[in-house]
Amino acid sequence: MKGALAAGTMAAAGPYLVRDAFSSSGELNILNWADELPEPVLPEFTKKTGIKVNSTPFSQNEEQINKLQATEGEGFDLCAPTRDRAPQFQELGVLAPYDMAKLKLDNVLPAMLEGSTSVWTWDGGLYHVPHCWGSEAIAWRSDLAPGLTYDKLSYGTLWAPEFKGKMQGRPHSLLLGIGLWWDKTGKLPSNRMMDAFKDEATMKKIYDQILPFAIENKAQVKQFWDSADNTKSGFMENGCVIGQTWDGPALSLKKDGKPVTYMAPQEGAIAWIDGWSLIKAAKNVPQAYEFVNFMHTPEISAMVANGSGYNPVVKGADKFLSEVAKKNFAEAYPGNALDNLWNRPPEPSWYAELRTQYAEKFKAA
Repeated sequence: MKGALAAGTMAAAGPYLVRDAFSSSGELNILNWADELPEPVLPEFTKKTGIKVNSTPFSQNEEQINKLQATEGEGFDLCAPTRDRAPQFQELGVLAPYDMAKLKLDNVLPAMLEGSTSVWTWDGGLYHVPHCWGSEAIAWRSDLAPGLTYDKLSYGTLWAPEFKGKMQGRPHSLLLGIGLWWDKTGKLPSNRMMDAFKDEATMKKIYDQILPFAIENKAQVKQFWDSADNTKSGFMENGCVIGQTWDGPALSLKKDGKPVTYMAPQEGAIAWIDGWSLIKAAKNVPQAYEFVNFMHTPEISAMVANGSGYNPVVKGADKFLSEVAKKNFAEAYPGNALDNLWNRPPEPSWYAELRTQYAEKFKAA
């Protein structure tokens, strides 16, 4: 990922053209992240192709997985998994491999494409291509918490006494953040929490030490967020001063002139890649390929980034980024922050189940 920004300066391919008359009409049904297709991405696609997009938004991977499990994918053509959920989607069995001859992947940044191919290739096929990338780190009200700087910023900052009752985060993310903090300080060595992915016994050994601290200090938490919208309202309406959040919501507020900023801590921002996957039950397959190829044009990848606060995955997209987006990116990842990203590894089902159990115990305590 650290090479993505530099690689973005490479030459882009020519303008987007619809070459298949059959796929230049009809409809497309997508299951997508609520904040990753900002205006006017979908209207622009319809304008250029004639294809009407029916969007079903969600806010967490669990929502997406549950919906696909309940319907066996019926009613959808594309879904939008996060890279680290590959093992869970493989077990789910609702996806179809891409026909590589129908994809135009030359524009995709090699680091981003490798993020998909490295863990989403099985049974001889590729089941995921990148859409955008982002991270989870520290966001705060710059007017209410001045003086926070990269050299001292930590996941431990969230638990400082001055932020008691003023912090927000997701339960499972806050537990991970504590683990990364304690690993950095030497309190709980865990190979930057990678040991928690080895097996159930090792994960329990680590999280059994983290959970009591989180419960004991739960008064620190003003709210648990579960979407981009309530992350924003937490800062602007609900009294949150600091939080462990996605970059998109915080940087969208910052872009709009609100006193909110976002930055990677010393332990490393938690990086992820969201992508597009073809559903086995898809009824509008040609339209799905048109959509994916449309999303992989520099102008549209930049449009996604400018509107969402996340980051593009296509070469040449940097030429279409707003100056505000470029400035916000530089301020979010200062110094060695891009070298220090913590990339979410593939999560087996047992890990996801245990993580949910620990998160629920924290939330319910």
